[in-house]
Amino acid sequence: MARALVSLLLLGAPVAAAAQAVVTSAAPAAVAVSIYGAPDRGPAEEMDRNFLQGYALVTETRELDLPAGTATVRFEGVAAGMLPESALVTGLPDGVREKNLDADLLSPRSLFARGFGRPVILRRSQPRTGKVTEEPAVIRSGPDGAAIVQTREGFQAVNCSGLKESLVYQGVPPGLSARPTLSIETQSSAARRVSVRLSYLAWGFDWQANYVARMARDGTHADLTAWVTLASSDSTGFADAETAVVAGKPNRDGNAWDELAGSPAKLKLKCFYREVPPPAVAPPPPLESMEIIVTARAVPIAMAVPPPPPAPVMAVREDLGDLKLYRVPVPTTVAANAQKQVALLRKPAVKVQVMAKADLYRWQTYAPVTRVLRTRNRKEDGLGLPLPAGPVLALEEHHGALLPVGEGALPDRAEGEDIDIELGTAPGLTLRHQQQGKPGAQTAFRATLSNARAVPVRFEGRLALNQNEAVARSSTPLGRKNGMPLWSLTVPANGTVRLDYTITRNDRGLIQRPTAE
Repeated sequence: MARALVSLLLLGAPVAAAAQAVVTSAAPAAVAVSIYGAPDRGPAEEMDRNFLQGYALVTETRELDLPAGTATVRFEGVAAGMLPESALVTGLPDGVREKNLDADLLSPRSLFARGFGRPVILRRSQPRTGKVTEEPAVIRSGPDGAAIVQTREGFQAVNCSGLKESLVYQGVPPGLSARPTLSIETQSSAARRVSVRLSYLAWGFDWQANYVARMARDGTHADLTAWVTLASSDSTGFADAETAVVAGKPNRDGNAWDELAGSPAKLKLKCFYREVPPPAVAPPPPLESMEIIVTARAVPIAMAVPPPPPAPVMAVREDLGDLKLYRVPVPTTVAANAQKQVALLRKPAVKVQVMAKADLYRWQTYAPVTRVLRTRNRKEDGLGLPLPAGPVLALEEHHGALLPVGEGALPDRAEGEDIDIELGTAPGLTLRHQQQGKPGAQTAFRATLSNARAVPVRFEGRLALNQNEAVARSSTPLGRKNGMPLWSLTVPANGTVRLDYTITRNDRGLIQRPTAE
């Protein structure tokens, strides 16, 4: 597949003197980035690297030399996903009169779209011999569908001949910018140097916490480690930024996100259907990766680079109203189209309990039994701090190697709350649930739990009842949890336990499922 190569020619041409001064700020002197996670992503879901649905609050400090009178100030290098209606500029002597986001960026798609009706060079090369031919052409189609050009021989679909083809542009169409730019109009009574602050929201960011629980041999403790994974799909990077992530789900309108997120930047073109089979040569690469060339001086395009190794720093927790903010204590680079990890916490010897649990519904014959890692978010148990939601990987040592034994998820948990992390199906445990006799005002059930493991297992089973139902009698005393009767016991190694109980009810009702812990 051919690499996209864009060479740009910045042609100098005499321009009439503008009546209004233009002040350009190429880059911020300092920047802070606070990343909010995707609001609809569950704690067990991984970030979609191809479509990040969180957003960031970007705050930039910029130094400007303002002339006397009216001027247009251009802030280059803002995030490409900026929501322009959220932009706030402070520090200007007389405020802001107008603002515009100039985000029509130079890309294969925008070059082709702006090139409609303009002359280009159609370059073809033979894959076997390497022979290159060129001929003048004119673009006669838009960026969606087939790439149609007109040559002396008529209309042709580019990259459909079986040859390697590329378009050579003779210049950059007006109105395209190499960097996302916010422009504003302002006025100053005198020439002066000012320090302004630019703040705005931008889509295309995300973050999540990733936990690793390394189980101790005794099964009652675990070393808990967590990382903050930062991700950006924006084409703008922020070097040495004061970086923070915000846990929780603040309410915000997603309409502006949906409008911006739907605008593709890639050039996706298709060939026409051909009844005549193409020549027996290697198939051409997809046109979205077609080599695109603009004659003259080359300007390198920033490519995504792998993230650096995790920094040996720990995020610092701060309160942000009802939300929690985790700040990276040293400046870090939020790179364009990349991700990185920062340590969130390390808690050794957290008290845990490995157990099993199930919910019993009247229609079940076999109830699924789940393996659970239980702890309490308290200082006396080794935790005692707000924990952001995220996936959890549990590891156990086996013959000197650490092996995964289950994956689960941790919801947002405040200090003092109980934590149950479900790690999948509990091995060796079978729970059979049977109705005894015909249903009526009183219905009898029997639950039989078998443990095929060579070790005893702690078990909790909740009985899912209607709102108008109650347990009339049971063979074993029952507790309560979240408003439901609770069958709690330890199943002996290679043993079987049984519960006989009778439900009484006054009228028919829908099953009330146990509430989430």
